[in-house]
Amino acid sequence: MTIHILNGPNLNRLGKREPEIYGHTTLAEVEAWARDAAQGTPVEFRQSNAESQIIDWIHEAIDDGARGIIINPAGLTFTSVPVMDALKMFPGPIIELHISNIHRREAIYHKSLMSPVVTAVIAGLGPKGYPTAVRALLELIG
Repeated sequence: MTIHILNGPNLNRLGKREPEIYGHTTLAEVEAWARDAAQGTPVEFRQSNAESQIIDWIHEAIDDGARGIIINPAGLTFTSVPVMDALKMFPGPIIELHISNIHRREAIYHKSLMSPVVTAVIAGLGPKGYPTAVRALLELIG
């Protein structure tokens, strides 16, 4: 019953990058919170700055029978048809996650290519959105 948490470009810089938007929490801290929220459910937690790697991980989740995906595609949210197409192939629930409220930001961040193909969207809860997303995904899985 593995869940996959996939993180896109620049999220490895959490805690250092634009702390006024993303806060001071590191990705390692986010991972620990997500694993705690999973309460023993196996978690594959990954980050890549490469679009192709994220697509490969979505394919892996499909092939391995993952139960659900949480994805923070970061900047790929607004540009990546290939990531969107890969997500469309996943048969289980998918939560799109954003640390900031993308709808309160510049207009370029308002149109997610992922939102039409995912089960749910969580945005604007800061890094604490990750454990919230894990709990919601576990409920969706049943």
